[in-house]
Amino acid sequence: MPDIEVTSISEEGYATTNLIGEWELGVDATEEQGPSPNQALVATYASCFIPAFRVGANKEGFDDIGQIEVDVGADLDEDDDLEYVSFDLHVEESLGDSVSDIVERAEGICHVHAALREELQAEISVEDGVDF
Repeated sequence: MPDIEVTSISEEGYATTNLIGEWELGVDATEEQGPSPNQALVATYASCFIPAFRVGANKEGFDDIGQIEVDVGADLDEDDDLEYVSFDLHVEESLGDSVSDIVERAEGICHVHAALREELQAEISVEDGVDF
């Protein structure tokens, strides 16, 4: 039995409802009834990277880094395939010289990061000590 099971249903058109355990996630290639597959992938990537960043910070000695906000940018090629992803992280806690070590740890922890081909792995910048 697989570790992850998803049932994806498209009754008509280009919208798909994905049943993931007790959750439902709508994705629509035309963006009329939900985010596109590329938008959902990029959002999932950021949603995975944030907790990975928190764990990385914890392993670098930070107990609580406060709020994290990620501005995600993604470029598509002429075939609407993702060709570039960037994360601009804004972190409440001041991380000092530990930022690059935390990012490196987070990249190693984030499962979505590991699943993407190398040229799609996000370019990451961090602004710490942000007063939200």
